[in-house]
This record gives sequence, C-alpha cells and structure tokens, in this order.
Amino acid sequence: MAIVRVVSAHTTGKPHTLASSGLSIGEAATQSGVSAKMIRHYETLGLLSGVARRNNGYRQYGPREIHTLQFIKRARDLGFSMAEIAELVGLWQNRRRTSASVKRIAQAHADDLARRIEAMQAMQQTLLSLIRCCQGDHRPDCPILDDLAGSASPIAHPVCSTKELLHQPRP
Repeated sequence: MAIVRVVSAHTTGKPHTLASSGLSIGEAATQSGVSAKMIRHYETLGLLSGVARRNNGYRQYGPREIHTLQFIKRARDLGFSMAEIAELVGLWQNRRRTSASVKRIAQAHADDLARRIEAMQAMQQTLLSLIRCCQGDHRPDCPILDDLAGSASPIAHPVCSTKELLHQPRP
C-alpha cells in the first residue's frame, strides 16, 4: 500500500498523507458518479490535472480527484458549460479568488437559463395553441403541419380563432 500526499482545496492548504493505493478509473467513476468516459474527457480538457499513473500506466485517482469530479458533476447538473466549469474549477482551486468572480459566472448562467426558459415557454404556448386548433380526426387537414410548413391560416382552420393564431410567436 503506497502513501499518497493529497492537498485538498478546502483545507488550510497543508498537505496530509493518506494510506492508499489510489483508485482505478472504474472505482473513481463509481465513487464520483461520473462515467469513466467522461473522466477521460475531463482529463483531456485539463479539468483534472496531474492524475498519477501506476507503474503499469493505469491512472490512479485519489480523494482530491474524486472531489474535483464531484464538483464538475454538480456544475454539469446545474447546466454550466464546460468553459464555465473550467473557470469555476480554477477559482475553486485558487484560495485567493474573489467571490465576485464566482458570482459573476453564476449570475450570467442564471440569466441565460431565464432567457432559455422564457423561449421554451413561448414554444410550449405555441404548441398548445396549435394542438387546440387540430381536430385530431380522420381528415388530413392539420394546423400543426401547416404551421411547421409556414402556411398556417385561420381561414384554412376555422376551429382556430384568428386571435389565437395571430398571437403565437413565430421563430
């Protein structure tokens, strides 16, 4: 069993020793909740740096790498882009960071999410309106297909009111 020196980004910065032979990529995947394929991808992107290798060339993951993988997974779960995650990992590992930098990234992401949610709600309203206009019967006439083809017309679909079709946003 080898002794691995690990410096945690969330301690006083002083190294401590752990009795460990390190984890294989499969074990690291299990403990972190990140697939082995994604772990390799994160390494390629530079999000996991300095991963130790065993004599046989296999990667060896310690607590620091597992914690970093969990950090990345949580950031991905919140929808941050890989570029934002790279910046956040750098800030997380830099004890001299300013929280203003972190807040700026999080606020920009929250603003982007709000814009995307608003656009998705508009899409949903358009679809619901088109669904209400569609008879859904044996006839071939379909306002949904007509709208997708760019030829929606309240005259062609008397079930829909002019008001209902005219107030739906078109991309």
